[in-house]
Amino acid sequence: MKSSLKLALVMLTMESFEMGLNTITKAAMSRGMNQFVFVVYSNLFALPCLALFCFLFNKFVFPSPLSSIPSVFTCILLSHASLSRESAEENTLLHSPLPSSGESLFLASSGCSIQMFMYVGIRYSSPTLASAMSDLVPAFTFVLAIITRMENLDLRVSSSCAKSIGTIVSITGALTMTMYEGPPIVFTPSTSTKLNGNGPSPQASWVVGGFLSAIAAIMLAILFVFQTTIIRAYPAELMVTVICCAFVVMQSSIVSLIAERNPSAWKLRPDLELIAIVYSAVLLVCLRSVASIWVIRQKGPFFVAMFKPVGIVIAVVMGVTFLGDTLYLGSVVGAVIIAIGFYTVMWGKAKEEKMLQDIPAQGMESSSHNVPLLQNTTL
Repeated sequence: MKSSLKLALVMLTMESFEMGLNTITKAAMSRGMNQFVFVVYSNLFALPCLALFCFLFNKFVFPSPLSSIPSVFTCILLSHASLSRESAEENTLLHSPLPSSGESLFLASSGCSIQMFMYVGIRYSSPTLASAMSDLVPAFTFVLAIITRMENLDLRVSSSCAKSIGTIVSITGALTMTMYEGPPIVFTPSTSTKLNGNGPSPQASWVVGGFLSAIAAIMLAILFVFQTTIIRAYPAELMVTVICCAFVVMQSSIVSLIAERNPSAWKLRPDLELIAIVYSAVLLVCLRSVASIWVIRQKGPFFVAMFKPVGIVIAVVMGVTFLGDTLYLGSVVGAVIIAIGFYTVMWGKAKEEKMLQDIPAQGMESSSHNVPLLQNTTL
């Protein structure tokens, strides 16, 4: 239970970082920052940081072939190999395989596409709408996890019922925030000095933004499930993140060069644009990516996806505080519903873990009385 609370705190912190980035990114885009160039620079700046962390903290030595790693990181791995071999306790972790080139390419392509769709969607709409669409991630992830048998569904068991009901309630809260506005509670004058100095563009298409954000949500659910399979086979979060980040830089650079032909868009300006890029590189690409993969290996894809509904609450607060958005009654009602659904799912996960811990004790008691163990138990 304590470990679940720690992991929950980690994911809540990461979700806060992501919502903060969406708010800053929207403000920077309103001042002329290109979303495609932003993705390239964010991953490019994060790459040396990830490589350094991998060199300092990674305990794995990977054998040849190193075909899935760019040549610049091959030198890092070879130089780090002699240091890792000095510890006898670490020898049990040596020679862990790496994801194949195809697996690495799929992870990177998914990550690149998600970032592209998400930030283009934010440009056309708002961080709040993008967060609302991301609340579809738990539902998609839950269905995919059941299909791939990463999660068990038995409505006769209270933990499964709690997870199912909590997911539906959270999505209902997100839809309430999106579709029901209600009277204003906190009104921020348009003349106030906020990050979003130019205000939203009158030509912004909320339909297009919502559609692109929904595509990003579906792809993120697929990525969570696929990441679970990869990281359980290759338990090296830092190395997998470095490989994927390198591929994302190459792929996003190609897409950005095709989509953005204006050379001036690639010039970094020492203002809010640079702050958004550094923020994204350090806290999102580096920290969030590694933390998410680590939690996925511990708890599975659904646990990580379940924190997405909390993001819209954070997005509303940041939108009111920094972008001058008006707080409506629908946002408050939706936030309360989301909180109820979130805690329902957490209760179901905690009860499921307790049942898993009780199974060995029940097995020992049954064997002492020569009673066959209960088989095909579904949690």
